[in-house]
Amino acid sequence: MKYNFRNSLFINFGGIGDEILFLPTLSSFKKSYPESKITLALEPRSKCIKDLSEIIDETITVDIKASGIKKYFNILKFIIEIRKKKFDCVISSGKSPFIAIILFLTGIKFRAGYNSKTDFLLTQKVTLNENQYAGKMYHDLIAPVTQIKYENPKINIDNSIILDDALKNKNYIAIHPGVSKMSIQKNILKCPNVTFWNNLITDLLNKNKNIVLLGTKDDKDLIEELLLNDEIKNNSGFINFYNKTKNIMEMALIMKNAESVICVDSAPLHVAVGVGARIFAIFGPTNEQKLVPDDADIEIITNNIDCRPCLWHKRMFNCEKSECLDINYKIISDKIN
Repeated sequence: MKYNFRNSLFINFGGIGDEILFLPTLSSFKKSYPESKITLALEPRSKCIKDLSEIIDETITVDIKASGIKKYFNILKFIIEIRKKKFDCVISSGKSPFIAIILFLTGIKFRAGYNSKTDFLLTQKVTLNENQYAGKMYHDLIAPVTQIKYENPKINIDNSIILDDALKNKNYIAIHPGVSKMSIQKNILKCPNVTFWNNLITDLLNKNKNIVLLGTKDDKDLIEELLLNDEIKNNSGFINFYNKTKNIMEMALIMKNAESVICVDSAPLHVAVGVGARIFAIFGPTNEQKLVPDDADIEIITNNIDCRPCLWHKRMFNCEKSECLDINYKIISDKIN
Protein backbone atom coordinates (compact mmCIF):
# COMPACT_ATOMS: atom_id res chain seq x y z
CA MET A 1 0.00 0.00 0.00
CA LYS A 2 1.28 3.45 -0.93
CA TYR A 3 0.83 6.27 1.57
CA ASN A 4 0.97 10.03 1.22
CA PHE A 5 3.72 10.72 3.73
CA ARG A 6 4.98 14.30 3.73
CA ASN A 7 6.44 14.76 7.20
CA SER A 8 7.99 11.58 8.57
CA LEU A 9 9.60 10.87 11.92
CA PHE A 10 12.06 8.02 12.53
CA ILE A 11 13.32 7.07 15.98
CA ASN A 12 16.51 5.11 16.53
CA PHE A 13 18.28 5.34 19.87
CA GLY A 14 21.87 4.09 20.02
CA GLY A 15 25.43 4.97 19.13
CA ILE A 16 26.71 6.35 15.84
CA GLY A 17 27.25 2.80 14.58
CA ASP A 18 23.55 2.07 15.08
CA GLU A 19 22.66 5.21 13.14
CA ILE A 20 24.87 4.18 10.21
CA LEU A 21 23.17 0.78 10.22
CA PHE A 22 19.84 2.64 10.14
CA LEU A 23 20.74 4.67 7.03
CA PRO A 24 19.52 2.04 4.50
CA THR A 25 16.08 2.23 6.14
CA LEU A 26 15.95 5.99 5.61
CA SER A 27 17.34 5.67 2.08
CA SER A 28 14.74 3.13 0.95
CA PHE A 29 11.95 5.15 2.53
CA LYS A 30 13.13 8.30 0.74
CA LYS A 31 13.13 6.47 -2.60
CA SER A 32 9.48 5.56 -2.08
CA TYR A 33 8.46 8.94 -0.62
CA PRO A 34 10.82 11.50 -2.18
CA GLU A 35 8.63 14.44 -1.17
CA SER A 36 8.62 13.55 2.50
CA LYS A 37 10.71 15.49 4.99
CA ILE A 38 12.69 13.06 7.15
CA THR A 39 13.37 13.81 10.81
CA LEU A 40 15.47 11.40 12.89
CA ALA A 41 15.17 11.30 16.67
CA LEU A 42 18.34 9.95 18.28
CA GLU A 43 20.68 10.24 21.24
CA PRO A 44 22.87 13.38 21.54
CA ARG A 45 26.06 11.29 21.15
CA SER A 46 24.99 10.29 17.64
CA LYS A 47 23.82 13.58 16.16
CA CYS A 48 26.83 13.73 13.81
CA ILE A 49 25.08 11.13 11.62
CA LYS A 50 23.52 14.08 9.79
CA ASP A 51 27.00 14.92 8.50
CA LEU A 52 27.20 11.53 6.78
CA SER A 53 23.92 11.58 4.89
CA GLU A 54 21.88 14.01 2.82
CA ILE A 55 18.71 12.02 3.47
CA ILE A 56 18.18 13.39 6.98
CA ASP A 57 16.54 16.81 6.92
CA GLU A 58 16.42 17.37 10.66
CA THR A 59 17.45 15.67 13.89
CA ILE A 60 15.89 15.75 17.35
CA THR A 61 18.11 14.68 20.23
CA VAL A 62 16.74 12.83 23.24
CA ASP A 63 18.93 11.88 26.20
CA ILE A 64 17.21 8.53 26.68
CA LYS A 65 20.01 7.27 28.95
CA ALA A 66 19.77 10.04 31.53
CA SER A 67 19.62 8.79 35.10
CA GLY A 68 16.62 8.77 37.39
CA ILE A 69 13.59 10.93 36.81
CA LYS A 70 15.47 13.08 34.28
CA LYS A 71 15.09 10.31 31.69
CA TYR A 72 11.30 10.45 31.94
CA PHE A 73 11.31 14.24 31.91
CA ASN A 74 13.33 14.10 28.66
CA ILE A 75 10.85 11.64 27.13
CA LEU A 76 7.89 13.83 28.13
CA LYS A 77 9.58 16.88 26.64
CA PHE A 78 10.25 14.87 23.46
CA ILE A 79 6.59 13.80 23.17
CA ILE A 80 5.39 17.39 23.60
CA GLU A 81 7.83 18.59 20.91
CA ILE A 82 6.72 15.84 18.52
CA ARG A 83 3.03 16.62 18.94
CA LYS A 84 3.71 20.21 17.83
CA LYS A 85 5.43 19.16 14.61
CA LYS A 86 2.40 17.44 13.06
CA PHE A 87 4.14 14.34 11.68
CA ASP A 88 2.01 12.07 9.53
CA CYS A 89 4.01 8.92 10.33
CA VAL A 90 6.48 7.63 12.90
CA ILE A 91 8.65 4.54 12.50
CA SER A 92 10.75 3.42 15.44
CA SER A 93 13.31 0.74 16.22
CA GLY A 94 13.63 -0.69 19.73
CA LYS A 95 12.12 -3.83 21.21
CA SER A 96 11.08 -2.37 24.55
CA PRO A 97 7.29 -2.29 25.14
CA PHE A 98 7.84 1.33 26.19
CA ILE A 99 8.46 2.30 22.54
CA ALA A 100 4.88 1.62 21.43
CA ILE A 101 3.60 3.67 24.38
CA ILE A 102 5.76 6.64 23.38
CA LEU A 103 4.59 6.35 19.77
CA PHE A 104 0.95 6.23 20.85
CA LEU A 105 1.36 9.32 23.04
CA THR A 106 2.75 11.32 20.12
CA GLY A 107 -0.71 11.24 18.54
CA ILE A 108 0.75 10.46 15.11
CA LYS A 109 -1.76 8.62 12.96
CA PHE A 110 0.60 6.05 11.39
CA ARG A 111 2.80 4.28 13.95
CA ALA A 112 5.15 1.40 13.04
CA GLY A 113 7.47 -0.58 15.30
CA TYR A 114 8.50 -4.05 16.36
CA ASN A 115 6.13 -6.49 17.96
CA SER A 116 6.01 -6.36 21.78
CA LYS A 117 3.54 -6.67 24.67
CA THR A 118 2.21 -3.20 23.83
CA ASP A 119 2.15 -3.49 20.03
CA PHE A 120 -1.67 -3.10 20.04
CA LEU A 121 -0.84 0.62 20.33
CA LEU A 122 0.81 0.54 16.89
CA THR A 123 -0.95 0.75 13.55
CA GLN A 124 1.72 -1.45 11.92
CA LYS A 125 3.68 -4.04 13.90
CA VAL A 126 6.76 -5.68 12.43
CA THR A 127 8.24 -9.00 13.48
CA LEU A 128 11.62 -8.46 15.10
CA ASN A 129 14.22 -10.80 13.60
CA GLU A 130 17.49 -10.29 15.46
CA ASN A 131 19.16 -13.28 13.78
CA GLN A 132 20.31 -11.27 10.76
CA TYR A 133 22.54 -8.33 9.86
CA ALA A 134 21.38 -5.37 11.95
CA GLY A 135 20.98 -3.15 8.88
CA LYS A 136 18.45 -5.62 7.46
CA MET A 137 16.74 -5.92 10.85
CA TYR A 138 16.12 -2.16 10.84
CA HIS A 139 15.07 -2.24 7.20
CA ASP A 140 12.23 -4.65 8.09
CA LEU A 141 10.52 -1.72 9.83
CA ILE A 142 9.55 -0.16 6.49
CA ALA A 143 8.34 -3.37 4.85
CA PRO A 144 4.68 -2.31 5.38
CA VAL A 145 5.20 0.91 3.39
CA THR A 146 7.71 0.15 0.62
CA GLN A 147 8.90 -2.67 -1.61
CA ILE A 148 12.37 -1.13 -2.09
CA LYS A 149 15.04 -3.77 -1.51
CA TYR A 150 17.74 -3.42 1.13
CA GLU A 151 21.15 -1.99 0.19
CA ASN A 152 24.17 -1.66 2.48
CA PRO A 153 24.88 1.66 4.24
CA LYS A 154 26.45 4.27 1.97
CA ILE A 155 28.25 7.37 3.14
CA ASN A 156 28.54 10.15 0.59
CA ILE A 157 31.96 11.73 1.01
CA ASP A 158 32.13 15.52 1.05
CA ASN A 159 34.52 16.14 -1.83
CA SER A 160 35.28 19.65 -0.59
CA ILE A 161 37.32 18.16 2.27
CA ILE A 162 41.04 18.17 1.55
CA LEU A 163 43.25 15.49 3.04
CA ASP A 164 45.99 16.64 5.41
CA ASP A 165 49.37 17.10 3.73
CA ALA A 166 50.76 14.18 5.75
CA LEU A 167 48.33 11.85 3.93
CA LYS A 168 48.48 13.20 0.38
CA ASN A 169 49.91 10.96 -2.31
CA LYS A 170 50.59 8.18 0.20
CA ASN A 171 49.49 4.60 0.48
CA TYR A 172 48.62 3.94 4.09
CA ILE A 173 46.77 1.60 6.43
CA ALA A 174 44.26 3.26 8.74
CA ILE A 175 44.00 1.75 12.23
CA HIS A 176 41.30 2.59 14.77
CA PRO A 177 42.00 0.45 17.85
CA GLY A 178 39.35 1.57 20.35
CA VAL A 179 35.69 1.45 21.32
CA SER A 180 33.42 4.01 22.94
CA LYS A 181 34.00 5.04 26.53
CA MET A 182 30.43 4.02 27.31
CA SER A 183 31.28 0.44 26.31
CA ILE A 184 34.36 0.41 28.53
CA GLN A 185 32.40 1.81 31.49
CA LYS A 186 29.85 -0.96 31.08
CA ASN A 187 32.60 -3.61 30.90
CA ILE A 188 31.75 -4.31 27.28
CA LEU A 189 35.25 -5.00 25.99
CA LYS A 190 35.58 -5.54 22.26
CA CYS A 191 39.20 -4.75 21.47
CA PRO A 192 42.53 -6.50 22.17
CA ASN A 193 44.96 -4.98 24.65
CA VAL A 194 47.77 -2.54 23.90
CA THR A 195 50.32 -5.33 23.43
CA PHE A 196 48.39 -6.59 20.42
CA TRP A 197 48.35 -3.13 18.83
CA ASN A 198 52.01 -2.53 19.64
CA ASN A 199 53.02 -5.76 17.94
CA LEU A 200 50.74 -5.29 14.95
CA ILE A 201 51.77 -1.70 14.20
CA THR A 202 55.48 -2.46 14.72
CA ASP A 203 55.27 -5.42 12.38
CA LEU A 204 53.51 -3.40 9.68
CA LEU A 205 55.98 -0.54 10.00
CA ASN A 206 58.81 -3.04 9.59
CA LYS A 207 57.18 -4.02 6.30
CA ASN A 208 57.54 -0.37 5.25
CA LYS A 209 53.82 0.27 5.54
CA ASN A 210 52.59 3.75 6.41
CA ILE A 211 50.26 3.62 9.40
CA VAL A 212 47.63 6.26 10.19
CA LEU A 213 46.43 5.96 13.79
CA LEU A 214 42.87 7.18 14.32
CA GLY A 215 40.94 7.71 17.52
CA THR A 216 39.04 10.17 19.67
CA LYS A 217 39.20 11.18 23.32
CA ASP A 218 37.30 7.97 24.13
CA ASP A 219 40.45 6.08 23.13
CA LYS A 220 42.77 8.24 25.24
CA ASP A 221 44.03 5.60 27.68
CA LEU A 222 44.77 2.97 25.03
CA ILE A 223 46.45 5.34 22.59
CA GLU A 224 48.53 7.18 25.19
CA GLU A 225 49.90 3.83 26.32
CA LEU A 226 50.54 2.88 22.70
CA LEU A 227 52.45 6.11 22.09
CA LEU A 228 54.91 5.24 24.85
CA ASN A 229 56.51 2.92 22.31
CA ASP A 230 59.36 4.95 20.80
CA GLU A 231 59.84 2.36 18.07
CA ILE A 232 56.40 3.28 16.78
CA LYS A 233 56.28 6.97 17.68
CA ASN A 234 59.62 7.80 16.03
CA ASN A 235 59.09 5.77 12.88
CA SER A 236 58.79 7.95 9.74
CA GLY A 237 55.95 5.75 8.48
CA PHE A 238 53.80 6.37 11.55
CA ILE A 239 51.25 9.17 11.22
CA ASN A 240 49.47 10.04 14.45
CA PHE A 241 45.94 11.30 13.79
CA TYR A 242 44.65 10.58 17.28
CA ASN A 243 42.07 13.26 18.15
CA LYS A 244 43.06 15.27 15.06
CA THR A 245 40.19 14.60 12.69
CA LYS A 246 37.91 17.62 12.67
CA ASN A 247 34.72 15.58 12.30
CA ILE A 248 33.41 12.14 11.42
CA MET A 249 33.34 12.99 7.71
CA GLU A 250 37.10 13.61 7.72
CA MET A 251 37.64 10.22 9.36
CA ALA A 252 35.42 8.66 6.70
CA LEU A 253 37.54 10.25 3.95
CA ILE A 254 40.76 8.95 5.51
CA MET A 255 39.26 5.46 5.60
CA LYS A 256 38.01 5.67 2.04
CA ASN A 257 41.49 6.54 0.78
CA ALA A 258 43.26 3.89 2.87
CA GLU A 259 44.83 0.77 1.43
CA SER A 260 42.95 -1.04 4.19
CA VAL A 261 41.29 -0.30 7.53
CA ILE A 262 41.93 -2.27 10.72
CA CYS A 263 39.36 -1.81 13.48
CA VAL A 264 37.21 -3.58 16.03
CA ASP A 265 33.46 -3.92 16.49
CA SER A 266 32.70 -0.23 16.99
CA ALA A 267 31.36 2.77 15.10
CA PRO A 268 34.47 3.14 12.85
CA LEU A 269 33.74 -0.33 11.45
CA HIS A 270 30.38 0.88 10.15
CA VAL A 271 31.96 4.08 8.79
CA ALA A 272 34.47 1.94 6.89
CA VAL A 273 31.64 -0.23 5.51
CA GLY A 274 29.78 2.91 4.45
CA VAL A 275 32.71 4.19 2.35
CA GLY A 276 33.47 0.79 0.80
CA ALA A 277 36.89 0.34 2.42
CA ARG A 278 38.83 -2.92 2.56
CA ILE A 279 38.48 -3.91 6.22
CA PHE A 280 40.10 -6.21 8.74
CA ALA A 281 37.51 -6.33 11.52
CA ILE A 282 38.43 -7.79 14.90
CA PHE A 283 35.60 -9.48 16.78
CA GLY A 284 35.69 -10.80 20.33
CA PRO A 285 32.48 -11.51 22.25
CA THR A 286 30.04 -10.04 19.71
CA ASN A 287 28.49 -11.76 16.71
CA GLU A 288 29.98 -10.63 13.40
CA GLN A 289 27.10 -12.17 11.45
CA LYS A 290 24.76 -9.54 12.91
CA LEU A 291 27.15 -6.63 12.45
CA VAL A 292 28.89 -7.21 9.12
CA PRO A 293 27.15 -7.36 5.72
CA ASP A 294 27.82 -10.46 3.64
CA ASP A 295 28.91 -8.63 0.51
CA ALA A 296 31.32 -6.05 1.96
CA ASP A 297 35.10 -6.27 1.51
CA ILE A 298 35.72 -7.46 5.06
CA GLU A 299 37.95 -10.08 6.59
CA ILE A 300 36.78 -11.13 10.05
CA ILE A 301 39.55 -11.71 12.61
CA THR A 302 38.65 -13.78 15.67
CA ASN A 303 39.97 -16.16 18.26
CA ASN A 304 37.23 -18.60 17.41
CA ILE A 305 36.87 -20.38 20.74
CA ASP A 306 33.73 -22.41 21.42
CA CYS A 307 32.08 -19.95 23.81
CA ARG A 308 32.02 -17.00 21.41
CA PRO A 309 30.00 -15.10 20.47
CA CYS A 310 28.27 -14.54 23.79
CA LEU A 311 27.63 -10.82 24.22
CA TRP A 312 23.97 -9.71 24.25
CA HIS A 313 22.27 -13.11 23.85
CA LYS A 314 24.11 -14.89 26.73
CA ARG A 315 25.47 -12.02 28.81
CA MET A 316 25.35 -8.22 28.98
CA PHE A 317 29.07 -7.69 29.67
CA ASN A 318 32.36 -9.52 29.25
CA CYS A 319 33.33 -12.57 31.23
CA GLU A 320 36.38 -12.26 33.49
CA LYS A 321 38.78 -14.05 31.13
CA SER A 322 37.71 -12.55 27.77
CA GLU A 323 39.83 -15.18 26.02
CA CYS A 324 38.07 -14.36 22.76
CA LEU A 325 40.22 -11.22 22.61
CA ASP A 326 43.49 -13.15 22.83
CA ILE A 327 44.17 -12.77 19.11
CA ASN A 328 47.50 -13.28 17.38
CA TYR A 329 48.46 -10.06 15.58
CA LYS A 330 50.20 -12.15 12.91
CA ILE A 331 46.81 -13.23 11.60
CA ILE A 332 46.42 -9.70 10.22
CA SER A 333 50.01 -8.72 9.44
CA ASP A 334 50.64 -11.93 7.47
CA LYS A 335 47.72 -11.03 5.19
CA ILE A 336 49.18 -7.62 4.34
CA ASN A 337 52.02 -7.65 1.82
